Amino acid sequence: MHQTDLLNVNETMNYWDTLSDDEIIKKFKEQGSWGLYTSVDLKDCDPATIRDADRIKQFIVELCDLIDMKRFGEPTVVHFGPCEKVAGYSMMQLIETSLVSGHFANETNGAYLDIFSCKEYGPKVMAEFCKRFFGASSMTTHVLFRD
Repeated sequence: MHQTDLLNVNETMNYWDTLSDDEIIKKFKEQGSWGLYTSVDLKDCDPATIRDADRIKQFIVELCDLIDMKRFGEPTVVHFGPCEKVAGYSMMQLIETSLVSGHFANETNGAYLDIFSCKEYGPKVMAEFCKRFFGASSMTTHVLFRD
């Protein structure tokens, strides 16, 4: 990877912050991208919520309804981790157009969510929903078009 490639990646990440969901979706369609990917990193989440498998399943259902994604099967939510640093629930939900996944870190009360779909959705509305649902104090998001 060249230095100019790194600059373009950084410019792209900052660029999305200036656009509305409608503008992002318009660009997604105009470019004929194959998929829309959003990563959402949440800090200082409500400990009770990220440690509750039923609440995480509720989150998956509500998120898929919000972004109009048809769930394929039931969500998978499993608690594991080889050490305290990474222990917590991981979740996965197949959707007809790809996948919603994430991991919740007990030690830091963090959440790391990934939403990928070849059908467009509003990444900012989705990310704000995630932040509210888990009671996070801060959020970092990245939006990528996959070609």
